[in-house]
Amino acid sequence: MSKVLCDTHVLIELYKGNETVFRKMNLIGDKKICISDVTAGELLFGARNKGELEILKNDIKKINCLPINVGISGLAIELISQYALSHRLSLPDALIAATSVVHELPLYTLNKKDFRYLKLNLYG
Repeated sequence: MSKVLCDTHVLIELYKGNETVFRKMNLIGDKKICISDVTAGELLFGARNKGELEILKNDIKKINCLPINVGISGLAIELISQYALSHRLSLPDALIAATSVVHELPLYTLNKKDFRYLKLNLYG
């Protein structure tokens, strides 16, 4: 299996102890899990206290975090111009989707309806 890009909600559910997500993440394997810089930022933003923030920072260091580059930002802008009005595509979702496309990675998301119309390769 190739690497898999995980969206923010997947990791939130993992931290909540969701067994289904835990099993799928184990199937993917630690070395094949990737996240976008957007997901890293969203996770840190959601920290409820300094202790949680430190745990998240340490966990993020262990994950292959893909930075936003010119190709990703350009594609995200195209996606927003196409789908913001018709599907309410948000900037974070556009950046995550563009990261999936640019790096040719399947996207593991629990919100398939948020990405299905983009014709991405969705994991699971």
